[in-house]
Amino acid sequence: MSRSVLVTGGNRGIGLAIALAFAEAGDKVAITSRSGELPEELAKHQAIAVRCDINDAAQVDAAFTEIEAANGPVEVLVANAGITKDTLLLRMTEEDFTSVLDTNLTGTFRVVKRASAKMMRARKGRVVLISSVVGLLGSPGQANYAASKSGLIGFARSLARELGPRNITVNVVSPGFVDTDMTAVLSEERRKEIVSGVPLGRYAAPAEVASAVRFLSSDEAAYITGAVIPVDGGLGMGH
Repeated sequence: MSRSVLVTGGNRGIGLAIALAFAEAGDKVAITSRSGELPEELAKHQAIAVRCDINDAAQVDAAFTEIEAANGPVEVLVANAGITKDTLLLRMTEEDFTSVLDTNLTGTFRVVKRASAKMMRARKGRVVLISSVVGLLGSPGQANYAASKSGLIGFARSLARELGPRNITVNVVSPGFVDTDMTAVLSEERRKEIVSGVPLGRYAAPAEVASAVRFLSSDEAAYITGAVIPVDGGLGMGH
């Protein structure tokens, strides 16, 4: 049965792969991004794109209103939108820190809160938050990003307890290094260094992250909530 699915930050990289996976399965897919552009790959599936900055509560509410009018209340929410501002602690400004927390953590709070109201009325729903192996493993120069991504885990597990009685599951997918535009800018030396620490010896494909998200959103995962699913080639084992 076709569901109303929203993927934030769904215009490129991991978010686009996730949106495509749902669209190819026949779901009604909406994506949000700051640009509001609809990638060609999604246009083929009659997906819709809505301009939305998740740092703005009014824009979040307006985006949901538009999506609900087109596709019905959101039944599957994938909170993927996020930013990085990497630098070592002593060079990190307060704005570097707070802007990453505001987008990655508080922005996620805004979209989950807006989606969960309708899910609670329907007494069903799936929420998947996209964290990162860095959230528990840590990474030099990413104190702000790591803090935001580990915060998503505590947020998700609290909501899993809160929303579980209404048949709403809340889970986290924690990717490792994924072959996207963001990682393509790394030097060959740095890429080799990263891969050397990954037991499977390679980067993930975005579609591999999307597969985990689709599973957690499926009927087969109806009894899984509060889980953190790593898609990191073994990089974060033990964390």
